[in-house]
Order: sequence, then C-alpha cells, then structure tokens
Amino acid sequence: MTASRPYDEGVSDSDSSPGSIRIAIAQLNSVVGDLEGNTARALEMVAAATEARADVVVLPEMTLTGYPPEDLVLKPGFIADVRAALEKFAAGTSRTVAVVGFADGDDLAAKPDRLAEDVAGISYFNGVWNAVAVCAEGKVFGSYHKRHLPNYDIFDELRHFRPGDQALRLFEIGGVPVGVTLCEDSWIPDGPVAQLAQGGARIVINVNGSPFRVGKQHVREGVITDRVIESGIPVVYANLVGGQDELVFDGGSFVVSPGVDGPEVIARCESFVESLDVFDVELPPARPMLDRYPVTVVSPLRAAPHDSMSPPLHPHLDPQAERWGTLVLGVRDYVRKSGFTDVCVGLSGGVDSSIVAAIAVDALGADHVHGVLMPSRYSSDHSIADAEELGRNLGIGTRTVPIEPAHAAFTEMLVPHVSDGRIEVGDLTDQNLQSRVRGMILMALANEHGWLVLTTGNKSESAVGYSTLYGDTAGAFAVIRDVWKLTVYELCEWRNAEEQGELIPRAVLTKAPSAELRPDQRDDQSLPPYEILDPILRAYVEDNRTVAEVVRLELPGADAELVQRVCRLVDLAEFKRRQTPVGPRVTKKAFGRDRRMPIVNRYRG
Repeated sequence: MTASRPYDEGVSDSDSSPGSIRIAIAQLNSVVGDLEGNTARALEMVAAATEARADVVVLPEMTLTGYPPEDLVLKPGFIADVRAALEKFAAGTSRTVAVVGFADGDDLAAKPDRLAEDVAGISYFNGVWNAVAVCAEGKVFGSYHKRHLPNYDIFDELRHFRPGDQALRLFEIGGVPVGVTLCEDSWIPDGPVAQLAQGGARIVINVNGSPFRVGKQHVREGVITDRVIESGIPVVYANLVGGQDELVFDGGSFVVSPGVDGPEVIARCESFVESLDVFDVELPPARPMLDRYPVTVVSPLRAAPHDSMSPPLHPHLDPQAERWGTLVLGVRDYVRKSGFTDVCVGLSGGVDSSIVAAIAVDALGADHVHGVLMPSRYSSDHSIADAEELGRNLGIGTRTVPIEPAHAAFTEMLVPHVSDGRIEVGDLTDQNLQSRVRGMILMALANEHGWLVLTTGNKSESAVGYSTLYGDTAGAFAVIRDVWKLTVYELCEWRNAEEQGELIPRAVLTKAPSAELRPDQRDDQSLPPYEILDPILRAYVEDNRTVAEVVRLELPGADAELVQRVCRLVDLAEFKRRQTPVGPRVTKKAFGRDRRMPIVNRYRG
C-alpha cells in the first residue's frame, strides 16, 4: 500500500519543507524492444544516483520500452511484458526515488479481444497509455499518464496511445511536493505544469523523448521558460539520448528555475552523450495555492545531510556541431543496435561519399569502416586519387574493384534486347547499369564480411530523384539523406576546421560535383547549381509551399519555368524515396516520417 494524504495534512507548506532537492538526470540510451537490457541499464543509473545521495533520479520517456515503440504497443503480450519489466525495475529501487517512462496497459493485457474504442470520434487503442511510474523501496507508488498526445511531424501517438485522464496528484519526495508530467504536457500553456504548481508542487519533473532537429534545444528551453513564468517553480526537463531508426534523440536535458531577473537555465546536460548528472536545485518558497492536490508520500525525508552539488551547465552547440553529432550518433546506434560492428562505403572521390566515410569513422572508429573504390571507364584519375587520399586521412582500409568487366558483360547481355541493337555510351541505361553494378559489389562485400552498406545520397539528390534505384540507393542506412547539398559542403568545412587540417581533401571540396557516369559529366548539366536548387527545394519540401507560392518568392536565379520543373521532379521521385533506406533526421521536415506524400499524385499547385 502507498501512503497518501491531502497536501494540507502533516508537513506545513514552507516552514518544514526543505529549501532544495537533489536531482539526478539519467540520459539513457534505450533500445526499442529490449525490455531486459533497458531495465538493467536503468537500474545501473538508479544505483549510481543512490550512491550520490540523490533524492530522485529521472529517466526518460519510454525508458523501459525504448522510444518510439510504434506498433509494438498493439501487441497485448508486449504490454504484459512491459508491466513485468516495470515490476522488476521497481523491485531494484531503494531510497532514491526513480521516475521512469513505460507503456502502461493493464486493461489491454486482460482484454486482448477489445482492441479499440471510439473516443470523441477518434479510434484510440484501448487501455494503453504513455506513462511514467514513480518507484522507490522496491515498489511502484503511482503513475502519471501523458495527457496531450502529439500527432504531428514524426509523432503518431494518437495511433498508439489514449490520453491520460487521471486526477492530478503530487508525490512527496525528500519532503518536497513534486509534480510529474510527460513531454507534450509541458508545451501546453496553463496546462498540467501550471495546474500542478497551483495544486502545491514546488518543482515539476517533465520526462521526454524529444528527437533532434536543428534549433530544437533553443525551442525546448523557450517553452519551459514559459512554463516557469506561469508556475513560478523550477521545471526539470529530462530527455532521451540515442538513435532509433531515422530518429536521433540528443539529450541536452536541463532545468529552468525562477530567478531575480526572471527564469534562467541553471543546469544543462551534455548533448549526444549518455550520462548521469546529479545536482541540487534550490526551491523557491511555497506559494499560496488555488488547489490542494492529494499527495502520495514516497520519501518524506531527504537522503541525508550532504554538501551541495552544483549543476552542470554545458554550452549550446553551434548548428554544425549539432548536425555532426546527430549524424554520428545516428550511424553508431543504427549499426550497433542492429547487431553489426562494421560498415562499407563506396568511395568515388566526391564530397558525399567523403563526408559519409568521415561520419562513419567518428561513429565507429577507423578499423570498422571499409572504403571501396569502384572506378569505371569514365572515372577520372583525380577522383581515384582523391578517394585514396581520403582513405589515408581517415586511416581506413580501402580496396579497389573496377566495374568495367561487369559493365561490359551486362552491356553485351542486353544488346540483343534493346530496340536499336546497341546501348549508347553514356545514355540513361548505360549510366544506371554502372550504378547498379556498384550496388551489387557493395552488397556482395557486405554479405561476405558481415558489414552494413552506408549509402551516400544527399537530400537535394533525393528530392529530385537524382539517384538510381538498386544502385547508389542500395544499402542499409542513408547517412546524409536529410542533409542538403550546400549543407554537406558546410559540414565538411566545419569538420576540417575541427581537425585543424584537411581531413577531407581540399580537391574534393573545390571540384565540380559529378556522378562520372558518362564522359565529362557534371551535376549542373542536369540540375541547376545547388545555390539555386537548394532554396527552391527548401521552400517546396520543408516549408510546404505550392509551386505558385515558390514562384512568388522570386528566389535568385529561379524563374517560374525552373521552379515548376524542379518541383515536378520532386513529385515524380516520390516512388524512389519510398524504396530507399532510412537515414538520420536533421531538418524540420525529413522525407519519410515527416513528409508523407502520395506516389500517384496529380496536384501541381
């Protein structure tokens, strides 16, 4: 049984309540579906927080299941197993209170034949909630169900969960009345955070699984600052870290607290790193309350008198460092969580394959990255030399597999079956043959050595379909799928500056981009220069503008005819993007989860 009392019984509002609370934020890198492993790792964090005499350790959203669990929550057996994992987790707790994310669903496990019910005209999955549990001393003291379910961008929570409707309550931790909320609940003005403060909370813990996009950290801190202005109390924002398919969770947990000159960020954990940070948060005096919510007493006293522990305050990363950190973590976790150790990359001497190889080395180490040069009759000497120099700079092993024998054999095989009895040198069929030969070589080497193939296409190329299905799109993970071509160059320059040298050869960054699939080929023969192309694509893809709206922007070098042609290419390439590998999400609207357009589509705008 758990102890519960109205807030105005027992401890007084301010005289006996502590002036601070020791918080541990556990930025945990969970693996979706690994209930046993996630539980064990979470308990390691709890043990370390207990050793540091924390009053409460906060673990991220869906810690036990991994996030997002997607349609796993539609399996009644999965929900039952999650409940067992929570019981095991709770049994491993002691004095330090643990707030942990999980999928709650007793009703579903008991009634598997009732899969859905209609709530306000929307079909919610019956009895499954996105939840956090409050655990200590070997048991679960209570839970909180997420009330506001995001259903935009990459989120599909209305498909998987039902909104929480429990009466709000507080948990007394270390003698302090604490409110607990989940992710989207903190984005709602005058929502659960403000309500909990009005009901007696002196601090609110907000547990999150917030994926990265450029600029997201500033947005999060701005939103939580608004909640602190409303509530007048500190808010702890604890975020998940790690890669999950195309999503990357960047950590960057923080605390915003009221200050003399207004709310301020008093703590910020490191981004892209699994960590446990333990520190003290000073609490403002208790304020008059509009409501008095019931309180579940979890831990009435602080762990023990102890010296103050200052919070970490890591600086914001610049945008290029954020992008690079996202790509590195995305590659590392996709490869390792998939059960692999090594990858291979086709090295062409171009900027795209060069940056992918550099990211892979930072993610996995040079010994685990294998470069494959696949020159053709059209490959220039400088491209081969640039690829070899890159391999030396990165310290990776390289091998050369010329494609001419296979290219010639395929051409000879197909000649009797083409209309004019010959394949023109450099025509579309000839170009795609070369790309597909290279794809087969990479996949064969991957099969032989147990590697994963990293593809090298960027977002600009993916947008307009400047790729070959089953050729350069063949592989397991598309590292720069959500990185525009101009940003690729910026990232290369940034990485070279970090290296204080030319990790990526200067020649790679200065020569004209080319697929080298026919004589003297350059990208700008088929596409406008990227300085003109990328702004058109950003407006059409990321800003959701129609063709007419893009034309009215009067982007430099982009007349109406060019805009219409480029946007038409984007529409026509949707079928290709559906068949290409996932890659880490970096921008505000990535292909796939974010941008879901019909393949058969006659709207031209």
